[in-house]
Amino acid sequence: QVQLVESGGGSVQVGGSLRLSCAASGYTYSSYYMGWFRQAPGKEREAVAAFATDGGNTYYADSVKGRFTISQDNAKKTLYLQMNALKPEDTAMYYCAASVGRGGTWWYRYNYNYWGQGTQVTVSS
Repeated sequence: QVQLVESGGGSVQVGGSLRLSCAASGYTYSSYYMGWFRQAPGKEREAVAAFATDGGNTYYADSVKGRFTISQDNAKKTLYLQMNALKPEDTAMYYCAASVGRGGTWWYRYNYNYWGQGTQVTVSS
């Protein structure tokens, strides 16, 4: 059984930084995409960033380009999201997701078949 466990969320002030981690277990690290999504209250879940394990390409939502960096440690089977210059609009529950045995577009949430439980990020001014 695939398991994804996020950590690293918290409360920060505007301009601060956080690093989210997602530890994967239960399968060989051979998914097509590993990604981060977020969902704010009353809003749809949206893609933030993704890492293509086949080729190593990275993808970012326009709203986080230049501020967030996605990376992975294959040996530790861990995905990271470094978030800098945080803004109040970054406040959301952040979810780690894996697309195992699937392809398609990185931002389409239904291409991801495994999800973590989420970690809350709150940015205050």
